[in-house]
Amino acid sequence: MEWIAMLGAEVAQQLVANGKEQAPLKGTRRERDFEPVCKIFLPWTGGTWLLTELDDEGLAFGLADIGYPELGYISLDEIWEVVGPGGLRVERDIHFRATKTRSHYATEARATGRITA
Repeated sequence: MEWIAMLGAEVAQQLVANGKEQAPLKGTRRERDFEPVCKIFLPWTGGTWLLTELDDEGLAFGLADIGYPELGYISLDEIWEVVGPGGLRVERDIHFRATKTRSHYATEARATGRITA
């Protein structure tokens, strides 16, 4: 779980708290539309994720853009293993602050073809 240092303890804790709150609500009308907690990206590509939830196994949920925007899950263990030029790895955008919910970001991304946050 080397990615915890990349996310930071506070961000990881909020993602886990959202995941625990969301778990019993998934697939129901009461499912939460969280604001993204963080934005991660692969600095040598256009790969970007706005994450809202995380389970105990390192499986995160959010809006992904790896050439086209979609909602889905990502294994943080697997994305951490990706090594780019010069040893670059996935990074967290420390300046990102959500201003709307995940569904709003998703609607905008589908209209523009990419995450614009």
